[in-house]
Amino acid sequence: MASQFPPSSLDVHDYTLDNEPEGLSWDTFRCVYELVRNGNAAFQENRMEEAINFYSRANSIKSGDPIILGNRSAAYIRISQFFMHRTSSSSECSPLSGLDPTTLAELGLKDAERLVELQSNSIRSYLLMAYALILLEKYEKARDVILSGLQVDPFSISLRTSLQNLERVSSSSTGRSTHGQPERNDDFDCTLCLKLLHEPVTTPCGHSFCRSCLFQSMDCGNRCPLCRTVLFISPRTCSISVTLKNIIQKNFPEEYVEREQEHDGLINLGVDTLPLFVMDVVIPCQRFPLNIFEPRYRLMVRRIMEGNHRMGMVIIDSSTGSLAEFACEVEITECEPLPDGRFYIEIESRRRFRIIRSWDQDGYRVAEVEWMQDIMPPEGTRDRDILQELTNNAAESARSYVGRAKEAARHDQRRLERLASVEAMMPSLRDPERFSFWLATLSNRRPSERLDLLHIRDTTERIRRGLIFLRQEEQGCRIQ
Repeated sequence: MASQFPPSSLDVHDYTLDNEPEGLSWDTFRCVYELVRNGNAAFQENRMEEAINFYSRANSIKSGDPIILGNRSAAYIRISQFFMHRTSSSSECSPLSGLDPTTLAELGLKDAERLVELQSNSIRSYLLMAYALILLEKYEKARDVILSGLQVDPFSISLRTSLQNLERVSSSSTGRSTHGQPERNDDFDCTLCLKLLHEPVTTPCGHSFCRSCLFQSMDCGNRCPLCRTVLFISPRTCSISVTLKNIIQKNFPEEYVEREQEHDGLINLGVDTLPLFVMDVVIPCQRFPLNIFEPRYRLMVRRIMEGNHRMGMVIIDSSTGSLAEFACEVEITECEPLPDGRFYIEIESRRRFRIIRSWDQDGYRVAEVEWMQDIMPPEGTRDRDILQELTNNAAESARSYVGRAKEAARHDQRRLERLASVEAMMPSLRDPERFSFWLATLSNRRPSERLDLLHIRDTTERIRRGLIFLRQEEQGCRIQ
């Protein structure tokens, strides 16, 4: 969106000491002057949150000042635009916190609207207001604002350029293929994705959206995307509008089938494609809970639960700064939506894989993967018998370790529960590869050590390492 308006429209204006104090004492005016100057310095260095803080302090002293309101509006708009265009890889390294982009754009719009009231002959006020509306995807209102500005200055190059860019953006956003269907109006379109409503949901305030679009929007706030009414609904309790869905299917059958296929493509990625949760290294035979709170991962979990309940768990490789090459598939075995929109889930790790390529999809990562297995000696060979004997002996050592650990932890309920959970995950000894991973879960290993275990394709080597880890754990020491 940054290219839709001339850069000068988001510049900040300076106070000068020659300005009239306007009823303020010189000391108070000087304080406002310093706050605005500090805010402008932070703005120029892209420290937008700090700039907003300075402008807000200045506004609390000199409320309704056009320079302060315009500068703060520009700062809100800049930071909203930055967050909206933030890549998923950036979010993985530094998760988004604080106000969401939509709220920031709304705050920028509020200041811009006040500025228009104070300076209805200022071109800058109309540009700021229109830009905030564009960030909120309210293109028709943004167009009306620009046209109002052109009534003030019909020859404004900034407004004319902005109007041309806006027409281009809004037409590309609303463009759709009819595929031979009769022409229809926008009454059956979702105002969020601008496509035919799919699994339509009608909110208590009377607005209809695609079910997936509505709850994706609510990941950033529990308000109606159109009228901003607070909504007390959740995916678990919200029902599809059956009547509206039947009307759409009857009147636009081919287009609705396309929407079904499009939605199915988002939740059923294929046997060799996985959505990725970027957090930590997981190895097979683990079980643990997670709290899902980031909006992009809430969306991902909803789609996973409509599909095969599976995703990949991966870490950022500290040596390369990118996704690690090897990771593990996990299955969501329990999923509880919480009232505030978060998910409490329990997962069990399954198979390991190597990432062939990955890409962004709606803010989270998706990867094409290659499933990995150890190179096993053939059945009936001497090497296979040796491996089976090693597995059986290691299992005896593991059982003895668990027994001693339970005895030592008889007064530590949490430790006992963890040991019982790990013990329950013990696989069949006829599967040495999976057993070798389970053996490693008995001890607490660093991420780099767990990542090494995923790389190894020699089951014997992994069992030997697991036994070493077990001895270190029992001795109360670890390799540093």
